[in-house]
Amino acid sequence: MSPRFRQTKDILKLMSKKEDIRDIGIIAHIDHGKTTMTDSLLAEAGLLSPKIAGEARALDYLEEEQKRGITIKTANISLMHEVEGKQYVVNLIDTPGHVDFTGKVTRALRAIDGAVVVVDAVEEVMVQTETVTRQALEERVKPVLFINKVDRLIRELKLNPAEVQAKLYRIIRDFNNLIDIYGEQEYKKEWKVDAAKGTVAFGSALHKWGFTVDIAHDKGMMFSDIVDTYKKERWQELEKTLPLHNAILGMSVRNLPNPVEAQKYRVPKVWRGDVESEIGQAMLKCDDNGPTVICLTSAQMDPHAGLVATGRMFSGSIEEGDQIYLVGARKDYRVQQVSMYMAAFREPVERIVAGNIAALLGLDLARAGETLVDVTHKGVMIPFERIKYVSEPVVTIAIEPKHPKELPRLVDLMHRLSIEDPNLVTTINKETGEYLLSGMGELHLEIAVKFLGQYGGGLEILTSRPIVVYRESVAGQGVVAMAKSPNKHSRFWIQVEPLGQQVLDMINKGEIDEYMGRKQMGTVLRKEAQWPTDEARNVWTIEEHRNILVNRTKGIQYLREVRDMVMAGFRWACQNGPLSEEPIRGLKVKLMDVKLHEDPVHRGPAQVMPATRRALLGSFLTAKPVLLEPVYKIGVSVPAQWVGDVTGMISRKRGRILSSQQKGPVTMITGYIPVAETFGLSADIRSATSGHAFWQTQFDHWEKVPESLVLEVITGIRERRGLSPEIPTPSKFIDEV
Repeated sequence: MSPRFRQTKDILKLMSKKEDIRDIGIIAHIDHGKTTMTDSLLAEAGLLSPKIAGEARALDYLEEEQKRGITIKTANISLMHEVEGKQYVVNLIDTPGHVDFTGKVTRALRAIDGAVVVVDAVEEVMVQTETVTRQALEERVKPVLFINKVDRLIRELKLNPAEVQAKLYRIIRDFNNLIDIYGEQEYKKEWKVDAAKGTVAFGSALHKWGFTVDIAHDKGMMFSDIVDTYKKERWQELEKTLPLHNAILGMSVRNLPNPVEAQKYRVPKVWRGDVESEIGQAMLKCDDNGPTVICLTSAQMDPHAGLVATGRMFSGSIEEGDQIYLVGARKDYRVQQVSMYMAAFREPVERIVAGNIAALLGLDLARAGETLVDVTHKGVMIPFERIKYVSEPVVTIAIEPKHPKELPRLVDLMHRLSIEDPNLVTTINKETGEYLLSGMGELHLEIAVKFLGQYGGGLEILTSRPIVVYRESVAGQGVVAMAKSPNKHSRFWIQVEPLGQQVLDMINKGEIDEYMGRKQMGTVLRKEAQWPTDEARNVWTIEEHRNILVNRTKGIQYLREVRDMVMAGFRWACQNGPLSEEPIRGLKVKLMDVKLHEDPVHRGPAQVMPATRRALLGSFLTAKPVLLEPVYKIGVSVPAQWVGDVTGMISRKRGRILSSQQKGPVTMITGYIPVAETFGLSADIRSATSGHAFWQTQFDHWEKVPESLVLEVITGIRERRGLSPEIPTPSKFIDEV
């Protein structure tokens, strides 16, 4: 049972005063101090004892998070803050900093309008700082900056005030460079941070003090006073003089937008519907009386309450008993309970209105990224833009229960896990009987397995060693391959060729996706990618691994009736390529001709799907097939004397160095490294640098496996899957005319 929080009634009163709401997130590189900072904010709100703030990690409510000292799930809380005698509601979301959990950051960003980006004053702007800032700007979330751990510059690095200021200036400059690179033209200038304008705060989350230039001015404090306080070992006084919560929440309230301001420019970015429609206008105005529209940002299983769906209300209001509709699941529901969040607890409330974060019970098919609308508007609601993830699951483990009788429970738990974290992919290979779990990296999978054991009440799980996920693609155009249906009554001619990097980038950025109208997609492909008009206009579908099916036929009888079956055959082929049964990626697949039997009995799914698949795979094998491997971007922060050891190790692991930048006492090395070479990387870096390096890896792109290794890799995968060692020839799939 959740405790009753003293502020709930006050917060509910303010929730309908939109100008007084701020929906904000805290984002950062791992270990830069987000959660420690959040604890200070909660202590001020009366939700945590001030004595333990900074150590309690109140929003890290999972045992695994407390133990590891990293935030895995995103946590929500509503708190109040007073600025110049006026009360504001701050809906706060703490997000993970570890790269393996960036999917959760992406989902949190859909719910917020502003972000406090935390940067460690010693480490400065890191790889993950860049990633989360880019994600925020892509969702039109306005940033402000908190430079944390300033105490370490004074106590550990012993920098003088001039050196400290040079370092802080460099961090602000580097952060503004990110806004220059990733920000949209119309927001760049306005959103760049500036200490003089109050959009940068400085401080120490651990010691609970912080200030903006205005606060320092009001208190008559100079930076040399802070240095002096530390020299005299009286830093505890700073918490009273410059309380951290005043700096962070004050900066957020003054500089980050309220939902009414934000939705005017965010809705056109995250929603592709007509902004002039009734729903569009209600969302732009953040109207409590408009149709109920919620973008769900997380779905979590509660052992007692079942599935809890959390999301941002863009318009309307929601209360228990309301009839709603899930657009993706195409299903009506009656809402069983409405709650607001107070850290690890949900507080049931009567009603939540537009501009706030709501938690709902009773929607068993709800998922992150789903669109919810009141049932009266279900016929006209366009779903929100799909939430785009910067990473892809690239590491896989096979899992099984120690005791075979526990298998049904494991399958159920894997399903539950994939609901909570869409960046975890669970698959059951029916042929080999393998249960596979794919994630962003070793830590992501390690924690997923821990959760399975905890959810399962101590379920014992055996895991294989991690293996890399590959993709199959082509480097040239294939022949027009023909395959007959199993009953020999129908024929399909298909040709494949590379999709091209430009179109892949457009899919990755969401500029084209399967939810677009064909006309709109055709226009984009014709104008931006210079596709021939007849191909651009006749895209049938985009498959999840970035493959596009185009209809090049003219006037084929019965084709309309079998269209869905052809698309199903296309998806089936793309799931398992012929080289090693890894997914196919980056193909333009052209249906060139079809001959169908006139009797519908002879052209069902069992005939159309296998023929489509075989023709596609046959053409694929004639199109210079290639194997692609995932490549991480790696960032290593290391003292100068170990730079050579780190760069040498990355090079030995088939990596390449992009840049090496001196940042005060440390050097920041950035490079690329194949995922296959990173198992055991932690131990290697630690021993090479005597434990003095901080590093992070993040999936960046797919790259061709080198010629010298490709056969060995394919043979290894085929052997592991129990396939014959030889790669099939095109004749296995192509029929003679």
